[in-house]
Amino acid sequence: MACARQALRQELYREFIEAASKCNIDALQHDEADIPALVELYVKVGRMRILSSPKVVESAELVARRIVDTYLVPNKTFLELREMTIDGSIDLLREFGEACRAEFESLRSHF
Repeated sequence: MACARQALRQELYREFIEAASKCNIDALQHDEADIPALVELYVKVGRMRILSSPKVVESAELVARRIVDTYLVPNKTFLELREMTIDGSIDLLREFGEACRAEFESLRSHF
């Protein structure tokens, strides 16, 4: 049972990371939000509320809010995107990944 729940979480987190990455790049390049993609992102956050630790959920919610906020700022040029990759600011999923890793380590120590 524990292995099945962990596999479910891993798949959900993978899907969230992929969806959030695509939404973030879209938000950096467009003024108009991709509403269907954002809805799918929030569906994944909702699933996390059932399966995940509060820290993971909190981190996922923060990622989603930052993506929505990004649509409200001017589009980034390629040079600005390059600078964001260099200074690390393009990686808004770092905290989420760390929360997921901590959750998995905590689960592993319980079994």
